[in-house]
Amino acid sequence: MRPVTDMPHDTKFQSALIVDDHPLFCDALSMTLQAVSSINSMHTAPTLQDALDLIAQGAPIDLVVLDLNLPDVNGLDGLLRLRNATKSPIIVVSSMADNRIISSAIHAGASGFIPKHSQRDVFHKALEVLQRGETFIPTGYVLLEEAETEDKDDALMRLGTLTNQQARILQLICEGKLNKQIAYDLSIAETTVKAHVTAIMRKLGVQSRTQAVLIAKQTSFANVLHDKTPPA
Repeated sequence: MRPVTDMPHDTKFQSALIVDDHPLFCDALSMTLQAVSSINSMHTAPTLQDALDLIAQGAPIDLVVLDLNLPDVNGLDGLLRLRNATKSPIIVVSSMADNRIISSAIHAGASGFIPKHSQRDVFHKALEVLQRGETFIPTGYVLLEEAETEDKDDALMRLGTLTNQQARILQLICEGKLNKQIAYDLSIAETTVKAHVTAIMRKLGVQSRTQAVLIAKQTSFANVLHDKTPPA
């Protein structure tokens, strides 16, 4: 699946939004992007919600640079929600990089993927590719066919239909919280939580909270996170 953007081919990026909760990496990435491109305006957001708020406020953004491992999302949920919020190209920059993760990110709507350990010239090449309206895959990696990630991608697409509030509630369900606790945490009525939970299960095509949690866990790359420790 090719990501859809409103950017004309060969249009140079002027502004970018970096979504990453590590301030030092944000600073380094900001300097790298400005050094290898025409980007002269930079926004940063430490959480997905902060990024969505910036977009909703109409901040001028030609390119979104997204880390997958954010404090308020699971797996590719953040990418899907950003893809629904903006038509600008989204490039994932993550320490979690293997063919399966890269392929799932591309199929979920990313315009490209850059491993965090990449050298500056990789960022330069990636932005050139994106500005031509093409998809960037780093050298040495292979884009798997959608059929090879079909089950996970189907789950990701269903998760992507959740509203921001529903996504927050599902995250709290995954933490084992009951409706009453969720209502307290979000300062809403318990009946409202129940209505959201019903809508969540309908959108995910499941019959129980447990099944909803399983779908969320399916897309969280839990095994990868356990096997790989992101660099500080």
